[in-house]
Amino acid sequence: MEKSEDIKLAIKKISEKIDLKPNIDLFYERAQLLIKDNQNAMAINDYNQIIKLDSNQQLAKSQIEYLTTILRFNNTDIYASPNTNFDPWLE
Repeated sequence: MEKSEDIKLAIKKISEKIDLKPNIDLFYERAQLLIKDNQNAMAINDYNQIIKLDSNQQLAKSQIEYLTTILRFNNTDIYASPNTNFDPWLE
């Protein structure tokens, strides 16, 4: 398993390469590292950039759906409100 510092360094290096010349493969690589570093929202941004470069990228579209679902459930505190109309477990 990679250390967090190693992942952050790799993200920084790939970001520098992207700044020089944006590339779909680099965005995919950085998105995967961002996911490992629990930066799902930033990974979604990279997948959106991939779609801007090539709208036919189905993997990027499916990853956005997947990560959006994770973020939605991570940011939902089912115990914070007795309102059962928004219980994510009942969908």
